[in-house]
Amino acid sequence: MVLQNGMVSEQFDAFLLDLDGVVYLGDEALPEAVESVNRLDERDKELRFLTNDPRPQRQTIANNLRKLGIDAEEDEIITSGWATARYLSQQDVTTAAVVGSEGLEIELQEEGIEVTDDDPNAMVVGADEKTSYQDIQRAARHIHRGATFVGTNPDGSFPTPDGPAPGAGGIVRAVEAAAGTEPTVVGKPEPLMFEMALDGLADDVQAVVIGDNPATDVLGAHRAGITGILVAEDEPTAASARDLQQPDLTISTLANLFTDTTGTWEAPPYSWPDEIRPGVAAVVVNNADEVLLLKRADKEQWALPTGTVERCEPVGDAITREVEEETGLQIAVERLMGVYSHPEQQVFSYPSGKAVHFVTNCFRCTIEGGTPEADEEEALEVGFFDMNDLPSDILPMQPQWIADANDTDGSPAIR
Repeated sequence: MVLQNGMVSEQFDAFLLDLDGVVYLGDEALPEAVESVNRLDERDKELRFLTNDPRPQRQTIANNLRKLGIDAEEDEIITSGWATARYLSQQDVTTAAVVGSEGLEIELQEEGIEVTDDDPNAMVVGADEKTSYQDIQRAARHIHRGATFVGTNPDGSFPTPDGPAPGAGGIVRAVEAAAGTEPTVVGKPEPLMFEMALDGLADDVQAVVIGDNPATDVLGAHRAGITGILVAEDEPTAASARDLQQPDLTISTLANLFTDTTGTWEAPPYSWPDEIRPGVAAVVVNNADEVLLLKRADKEQWALPTGTVERCEPVGDAITREVEEETGLQIAVERLMGVYSHPEQQVFSYPSGKAVHFVTNCFRCTIEGGTPEADEEEALEVGFFDMNDLPSDILPMQPQWIADANDTDGSPAIR
């Protein structure tokens, strides 16, 4: 939903509120926070309180909110620890080892998961003040022996009245480095916590996330398809207008939910990438000026030969290697004819759930030797096509690449 002119409090049915830095800081409520939350409650808004802190039980947080003057119930609290326990239960995990707090262990147990170091199904990594080197070592060993690696949340730190304190994300990354394996992360900015927060509400409910961290609250909201509002004194400056961490609106306190505002952010038609990779592509032409295409096995669409650049590999070497591996042809590179990185065309999501943004260098190439043959793992077919009569089921961005290859002015296209 795009924010309209008017009060935010009137535009949404459900308010997903971050806690640290939005409602309170340490043991103290932030200015106007309690009054604003209670005004939303009085207007019959659905309230959910989200925190990436995996240490406390939900009931403890509900009790603390009531002490501040907010009448919160346990089922309105979504912690990364509880969300991790619920996720594992949904995955039919029955045993888990834990690096983290007693509260995290209790949340797992209440979801029917036995906490044990005896051949666990999962290795859950959160954190508390007692986390040690031995805990990191224990976690890495369980993962090495086959336990599924699950991190409660990615936060390297969290706010306190005395400044930032180390968060669970630092421990998760230490275990990742020791185990050499990436975890499944449950907490913000992953969409799962937001989906759990909305579970049980009507499908057409209009929801908004309000948080103080663009990299977790706003990004997570946008990844889940929800409006994201930032609580901060100053408007953040994103590196790109396409950045999903850019909030729909920035407010200084929750009281601004009841004043007239407007926002402009609109959901982009691509996933937020987990990483950026250098890529290469080849427009290989034969003596008849026909272009080489492969019917890709993964997408069952026609496409140019493409690939990634390995570490310390020049892009020219990368494309000659990729073409030979995919088709058996030896090629000569004529020229660089374009560099492509537009996210609507160059962000790809994989079955693993990871999204990658490719910055692709595309070359016009000629054939030096070999006979075109399909690599069974990469392509179903290989063929040459008239550049003015390309197959209809070609990857949508590549006809433009092929057209750019015929541009004779010598300047590479940048798209």
